[in-house]
Amino acid sequence: MSATTSGVYRVLRSPRDPDELLLCDVSSTDPTYVPVEGYDDPLGERIASLEAGNRIEATIEWDAAGEPEIGDFEVLTRTRIDFLDGVTGIFEAARETAEEATVQGEAMNSRVTKSTDDERNGVCYTFAKQPGSRDLYEEFREGITPLEPLLDRVREGGVDPPYDVFVLRPADETFLVVYIALERDGLLAQTMRDTYE
Repeated sequence: MSATTSGVYRVLRSPRDPDELLLCDVSSTDPTYVPVEGYDDPLGERIASLEAGNRIEATIEWDAAGEPEIGDFEVLTRTRIDFLDGVTGIFEAARETAEEATVQGEAMNSRVTKSTDDERNGVCYTFAKQPGSRDLYEEFREGITPLEPLLDRVREGGVDPPYDVFVLRPADETFLVVYIALERDGLLAQTMRDTYE
C-alpha cells in the first residue's frame, strides 16, 4: 500500500535527469524528484504540460520502495522560471544594481525597473559571487536556496503572479541576476528571451 503526502510546491526542471521534475515544498523547501512519464492520461498529459516555475498544490504517492510520483495536482499560478548560464551582454540595470551593492558592501541588492512609459515592469536582484565553493546559481536551480522569498516580496508589493523569472549567470561578471518580469509573456519577458535564450 502506498503512502501519500500533499502540499504546495514550486516546479523546477530536475538538474539531474531530464525525465524528472523537481518539486520544492514552498513551506519546508524539501525537494522531491518525480518522473515526468509513466502516468495514465489525462494526468500524464497534464504533468507533461507543467512548466518550470509553476506553483502547484499536489498529492504525491510513495510506493513500497519509497519512490514518489504525482497522484494529482492543481496549478495555482503559471509563473515560469528560466535558468540561463554563461550569458553575455548583461543589461545596464543589473550592472548598476550590482555596483551599488559593492559600494554599500552588501552581497545582495535590488531595484524596481520601469518601462519607457514609466510603469513598473520588473524587479532585478543581484547577488555577489559567493566565497569558496558555494554556487548560488546551482543552489537556486536545485532548490537548495529557494526563490520563493523573492517572489513573495513581489506579491507583497502589490503585483500578483504569474511572472516570468530569469536566473542569469553572466559569463563575464562577478554577480548573479534574478530578474522577475511582472507580466508573464509581456514585453519585458519577451525582450529577455530574445536577448538571452
